[in-house]
Amino acid sequence: MSTKPFQIDVSPRIQRLPPYLFGRINKMKYEKRVAGVDIIDLGMGNPTDPTPDVVVDKLKEAAIDPRNHRYSVSNGIAGIRKEVAKKYKQKYGVELDPETEVIATIGSKEGFSHLCLAMLGPGDTIVVGDPAFPIHIYAPAMAGANVIRVPLGNDQAFLDRIEKVFVEIYPKPKLLILNYPHNPTSITIEPWFWDKAIEMCRRHGVMIISDFAYGEINFDGYKAPSFLAAAGSKEIGVEFTTMSKSYNMAGWRVGFCCGNKEMIKALATIKGYYDYGHFAPIQIASVIAMRECKETPAIQSKMYQERRDVVCAGLDKLGWEYTKPMASMFVWAKINPAHYKKNEDSIDFCLRMMDDAEVALAPGRAFGEQGEGWVRIALVENEHRLKQAMRNLERALNPRPPKKEKKQTAGAA
Repeated sequence: MSTKPFQIDVSPRIQRLPPYLFGRINKMKYEKRVAGVDIIDLGMGNPTDPTPDVVVDKLKEAAIDPRNHRYSVSNGIAGIRKEVAKKYKQKYGVELDPETEVIATIGSKEGFSHLCLAMLGPGDTIVVGDPAFPIHIYAPAMAGANVIRVPLGNDQAFLDRIEKVFVEIYPKPKLLILNYPHNPTSITIEPWFWDKAIEMCRRHGVMIISDFAYGEINFDGYKAPSFLAAAGSKEIGVEFTTMSKSYNMAGWRVGFCCGNKEMIKALATIKGYYDYGHFAPIQIASVIAMRECKETPAIQSKMYQERRDVVCAGLDKLGWEYTKPMASMFVWAKINPAHYKKNEDSIDFCLRMMDDAEVALAPGRAFGEQGEGWVRIALVENEHRLKQAMRNLERALNPRPPKKEKKQTAGAA
């Protein structure tokens, strides 16, 4: 028998993936918690608020029915696709055919990844803003495509930078990925941005994927515009939405992709090979969420707005730079240079904050080169916990000198 060690040869697809920079953060967070340390986790955008009771009750009821125990369908049950089309019509004035322009996904992350697999291959190129949500980089890379990062913005200058890539790169990029309200930076856009982006991409023959996961979490009267509400959008692209944030259903993994028929068809084809659809009771309960919990996104937005204000007040005390977000569930803040230690980057800083402040933050570098020097703070804890987190950071970063003992004067009692 050969004594030579057997070698496992992984796919080049795995080798193309960049290092997962959240790995060190997550490992340390786990070890701290196992050791009994109460880490206040503001690093992951994982809602801690409960799903509405009526939705949970419907899940229980549907789960008891044995007819719902069978395989579902990979593109989503008819009822959920019809409800999504109805919601888009009521909320954004967008007409969607539930049969050909709507598909249910197992969370928007799964749908986005499989759409990249359906639309991209070796030699293809996509363009994305930097910083970016990691899956916007990893999913195209796993599909074999090249990724070009353009410094992020929400203005004409950003669109001009993208167009410069369209003109100068050969072969021409195939897809543009846009994400507003943005994760991690929380920057937002006005409707004109979509009009300009669609006109530009149509002229250059480039498709658009809009990630609208935070579209319903809005503050101070702002209303995030849907890509699909812009003229010509369905000719060149699709939009992803999710139940995770606005209905506190992150663990339920319910998302949707809507828009261009050919792109929806391509995604449906891939999903037909990979899965049998989501557990039907979860889909049925999600219909109830959209139908009977129409006020929940607004209620949740108000809650996040109040939490935002708590975090921003704490950042003011720390002397950190930030732009108060108008949407999403994050605050993107620039670390005060005085709070770094020698040769420390944003990842090292966040690891130190878990040690010194017992607070987990998301390092900006994990979202791209343009994120270095920043952190993403998730507004997922209640106001009491957020105030405690900000106090902990201030204690760790702006320690007060010890009080001097008062000397007793002669003759004092």
